[in-house]
Amino acid sequence: MKRVGFCTFFLCLLLCTFIIFGPFYFIENRVSNRTDDTKEEGFKGVITLWDYPYFDIKSGTRYGWILSKIKVFERENPGVYIELKPLNVKTGIFELETAIKTQTYPDIAPVGSDYSIIHQKVLMPIDEYLNKKELADYKKQALDAVQFEGKTWGFPWMMTTYTLFLNKDLFNEKGVSFPKDGDWTYDEFVKKMKKLTYDQDNDGKMDVYGFNSFMGVNDYNTWGILLSDGAKIFDEKNLSYAFNDKRAISGLKKLADLKLVHKVTPNNFGENSEQEAWESFYKEKKVAVYPTGTWAVNALNKLRNEGAGFEFTVANYPIGAMGKSVAICKNTSAYGIFRQEDKKKLEMCVKFLKFVSAEVYQKELDRLGVFPVKKSVGEIYKKDPIMSNIEKNLETTQNIPQHPNWIKIDGILQSQFRQVLLENKSLKDALKDAEKKIKTYNEVVKKMDR
Repeated sequence: MKRVGFCTFFLCLLLCTFIIFGPFYFIENRVSNRTDDTKEEGFKGVITLWDYPYFDIKSGTRYGWILSKIKVFERENPGVYIELKPLNVKTGIFELETAIKTQTYPDIAPVGSDYSIIHQKVLMPIDEYLNKKELADYKKQALDAVQFEGKTWGFPWMMTTYTLFLNKDLFNEKGVSFPKDGDWTYDEFVKKMKKLTYDQDNDGKMDVYGFNSFMGVNDYNTWGILLSDGAKIFDEKNLSYAFNDKRAISGLKKLADLKLVHKVTPNNFGENSEQEAWESFYKEKKVAVYPTGTWAVNALNKLRNEGAGFEFTVANYPIGAMGKSVAICKNTSAYGIFRQEDKKKLEMCVKFLKFVSAEVYQKELDRLGVFPVKKSVGEIYKKDPIMSNIEKNLETTQNIPQHPNWIKIDGILQSQFRQVLLENKSLKDALKDAEKKIKTYNEVVKKMDR
């Protein structure tokens, strides 16, 4: 009996202990689980993205490519919304500058390779989010474009370049041969342009021209000629202005001579708009050679397939004293992330940009007429000889200067080049005035930054 009584007492004691302390165990365990769940939960909310248009040959729209990626990402990340705001190609850079000054910038924008913005220290460095394997997969040009002062400032997603587009129908009509392997010297180029400048309807007036282009800020269509004799815009070591020597004068002369001496451009070259110049080539079919970006390949293919275009090919910029063809542009487009206070939001921005630039989507860049930034993607234009040829010359494309005031300096230079084409200034005076204006502007900026 005593043994039974003892067991009964022990069981009662154990039951009372459980009743008293048991709830605390479950409450603690529940709180612990809830804490673990909170740690695992990522950012939920809106991420703002400002972006430029890229004509998507598949959807026939300017934002179809990026919108399709946003849709998939949002579906795979419930509670995350990517809010896209379109940027105008011409005014977008100034809209971004205004947003930076007023601190109303977006979370993400295609500014990861824009040195004027990188210099302002408003972007997040992303080195901690890229491992060695990811870094090694980027093409050297793409990685160089987003690295500055030892840090990486953006996720590259595509590469492009400028080249010369040739109307084959006009070449064939006049019996003019195409440059062998896409290469020609400046003298050979001029000789062919003269043959391609003629009176097509026999009314006594020239109505077909060998070459046409336009002058514009942040446009690099004529720089391949301007730099053909080896001129440099800046000294690479200290970014001091250098487009003021004999090579610069010679390059500018070659461009101006196309209009003023050789008469192979329309009379309005230098004061025409981009739209007017482009239409003279693709729509009016009155220009044999036109320099522009690789996006034009898809546009011209579409027109030809619709029966409204013409047969075309591409060639390199004419070779000058430099001894090889050269092109300059913003050869790498990269998304940068603006300053973030929320660590989880920053991580979600990184996740989105890695998603957009994933290998599977790099293989779709033919829809936009641009090139992959990752080595692992390989060739995406094996069946497109024109784009394949352009890609081979991609390595010779120089990236835009790393000067913090480049956009303003470019505007000053373009303005002075235009004065030469309009015969308002001599070559030397235009370059001297450009140098003075650039020096004054840089000094003002330095005083404002103090």
